[in-house]
Amino acid sequence: FQTRNPIVRRLIDGFFERLREMVAPLDAGRALDAGCGEGETIARLSDVLPERVSAIDILEECVAFTSRRLPSVDVSRGSVYELPFQDDAFDLVLSLEVLEHLERPSTALRELRRVARADLVLSVPYEPYFRLGTLLRGKYATRLGNHPEHVNHWNRRSFRAFLESQLSVVDVAVAFPWLVAHCQAPRA
Repeated sequence: FQTRNPIVRRLIDGFFERLREMVAPLDAGRALDAGCGEGETIARLSDVLPERVSAIDILEECVAFTSRRLPSVDVSRGSVYELPFQDDAFDLVLSLEVLEHLERPSTALRELRRVARADLVLSVPYEPYFRLGTLLRGKYATRLGNHPEHVNHWNRRSFRAFLESQLSVVDVAVAFPWLVAHCQAPRA
């Protein structure tokens, strides 16, 4: 999010605008940002998120940074594989730019579903466009634009199929070069 490249900045701004459009009408009472990083999503969407926001990240430096940046947010260290929250604890669960990094994305999705009472908003890079854009910027040329930490790759159809294995998919939208999905946790 710190790039000075005006094209990349515009793409990132478009991503957050698409998220805003998806999240604003949900009117959640309590939200979780699972894989919060530096808290950019919470900061940018603070006006459409509920007052009660929790965040979790695996990296201690991200937890510390987000805690300083957003003191009203309950930030803790933990894994999306084992979230330290009760079942149905959140009206809205966000997990943005996380699933592509995980060796066991289905396990993480099951855990995100477990803590979601209603809505989930999830995003991943839109392949192959994300890799092509990275390659055009001269990044990771020997890996054909694939970020070394990305172990999963989805297009619109495969991402929907992955999500439908556990969730009710409301929409899979393009925020080029990302996919953003609004899902709901099915109730028994």
